[in-house]
Formats: sequence, C-alpha cells, structure tokens
Amino acid sequence: MKKSRKVIASVLLALLILALFMFLDANKARYGMAYTVLQKGIIMAVVAVSMNLVTGFTGLFSLGQAGFMAIGAYVTAIFMIPAEHIQDVYYISGISPAILEFKLWLESLPSWVQAISPYFTLLLGGLVAALCAALIGIPVLRLKSDYLAIATLGFSEIVRAIISSPQMDTITNGSYGLKKIPGFSSMVQTGIIAAVCIAFMVLLLQSTYGRAFKAIREDETAAEAMGINLFKHKQLSFIIGSFFSAVAGGMLAMFMRSIDSKTFSITLTYDILLIVVIGGIGSATGSIISAILVTLSKEWWLRFFDNPLSIGGFKVPLFRTGFRMVIFSIILLVVVLFYQRGIMGKNEFSWERVGNRMKGLKDMIGSKKGGAKDV
Repeated sequence: MKKSRKVIASVLLALLILALFMFLDANKARYGMAYTVLQKGIIMAVVAVSMNLVTGFTGLFSLGQAGFMAIGAYVTAIFMIPAEHIQDVYYISGISPAILEFKLWLESLPSWVQAISPYFTLLLGGLVAALCAALIGIPVLRLKSDYLAIATLGFSEIVRAIISSPQMDTITNGSYGLKKIPGFSSMVQTGIIAAVCIAFMVLLLQSTYGRAFKAIREDETAAEAMGINLFKHKQLSFIIGSFFSAVAGGMLAMFMRSIDSKTFSITLTYDILLIVVIGGIGSATGSIISAILVTLSKEWWLRFFDNPLSIGGFKVPLFRTGFRMVIFSIILLVVVLFYQRGIMGKNEFSWERVGNRMKGLKDMIGSKKGGAKDV
C-alpha cells in the first residue's frame, strides 16, 4: 500500500473512532452500558500497553502495575476533589492543612488553568509513580524472572498497606477511601488522553530505545556485548511503564469517582496480565484489542448468563449470578489453546497486513468461483 493511502486510511480510521465517541457522548442516556464499559476498556488499554512495554518488550516480569496505578489514582483524586467536598470526604480525621492550602490555591487560579487541572493531576500522579519506580528499581531490577515478579508484587501490596494505614488518614483518608472525584467530561476526552499515552509508548518502541529494549529481551549477554547499558535501559523501561500505569490509575479514579485500597488489589494485576497474554506478549496492538474485548466480555456481553433463564416453564439451573465468569474462563481456555501466542503474537497492526489479508480473501473467493464454473 502506498504511503499516501496509508495516511488517508489512518486518518479515516481515527475519524471513525472519533465519530463513535461523539455519538456515544450525544446518546449517553440511551447507550449507557456501552459508554461505561468502552470507557473502562480504553483505560485498561493504557495500562496493558504500559505493562507490555516492561514485560513484553523489555523482558522484565513485573507485577507491580496495580501499585503504580494506586499511586496515580490517589494523587489524582486528592488534588481533584473540590474544596467544598473536603468535609464530606475527610469526615473522620480531616485533611492535611498543607494539602488543603494547596487545593485552595489551585481553585483560586484563572478558569482556563482550572480547565486543564485534570491533565495536570494525571501528570503529577505519573511523576510521583515514576519517582517511586526509579527508587525501587535500583535494587529490584538486579533481580531476574520470578524473583523480580515477587519483589514488584510485594511493592504493590506495600503501597496498598500504606494507603490504608491510619497514619495516612489526613492524606489518603485511610481505609475509608476517597469519593466525590470529578469524572471525565466526555468519552472524547478519555480517548484523547489514552491515544496520547499509547502513541508515546508506540513511538518509544520504534526508536533506538525500543530496539535496545527488544535486544535486552532476546539476549542480555548479546545486548551488553553490543554496548547497550542493561541497567540504564531496564530502569528507563520500568520508569516509563510505571508512569503510564499511574496515569491509567488516575484515569480509573476519574472513571469510578470513588476509590479505596481494595480497588487496587492483586486481582487487578492479574487482570492486566491476562489482557497482555491474550493480546500477545510483545504486541501493543494486541494489548489494545484484548483490553477492549476482555472488558466488554466481562462487564457487558456475558452478563446475559447472570440472569435466570426459563424455557417453557423450565428454569435453567446454570444461569445465575456469577455464571458469566465460568463462561468467560472457558472462552479464555479456548483462546489460549488455539492462540498460544495471543491474538496478535508479536505482530502489530499495519495496513500492509490488512491489504494482504484482503487480497488473500479476494483470491480465495475468485478461486472458488472459478472452480464452480469448471463444474
């Protein structure tokens, strides 16, 4: 496919997605379920790509994504909750005077500054998480394989314990969590933030740094022999992945409007890992597709199986609350059996691949028609 056609096709695809988001924004009341589930799927796509950056492209088996999401979510929520709702949220111990003073100062700024405050708080949450990643990366990135996974998983649980501790009541509100968090103004806003995050990570992977990450994944000894600084590039990948995981955590806080330490349990880490594996370890496109499909399946399409079903007066015993997860698990088993490398493997979306598939389909249809005529 010619370069000009690729550009036109990419622009048309982007406009089509934008039109879908605008349609859902305009018909939110009618398509509320689709709106909500797709928005969550977009957020999960960001964190899945960030995990794939670390695990799939650099070969670092990290399970600390939920911890970094928690950091981003709490930083975002703390600074986004309006000052007039502080008493309703921090009704037990009150809020730290320093944080309250800073929030009041933010709300005294011009309206155009307040309009971009969600982006500022998401960025701040990402930076705090990146700083934490830089600090813990110094000892843990010297570990390999399962030991690295255990260390990062332990870090995630430490973050949860700190967040819910009574000593943090004036900052995180402890075990009571945070509520009354302002949400996204539209689906378009969610999509733009996610697109910017994913585009940055994809461009990074296509750069010399991305090639260094892949070289480390394939063979550390060979990569080091080529002059690649292993620790520097591992830490860079870990920090960037943590930054975008935290941004996704902030987006999740804005989506849910209410969070606590249980929101970022170990189950969330496994859900993210599941999305990455199904999409393809080493494929950003696969992570995006998998995040959307998995979220839509779990939260919407399979809910039919949670409702009682009667056929001719006979009540089907299997159809009850929670049965959708059984069906979901069976689907996952089938996908893993037939797509052992995930939906995309290590491949990425390309218009050449689409063109080749279309050409192959056209040739197959043509050959069938030719065979029918011969008969």
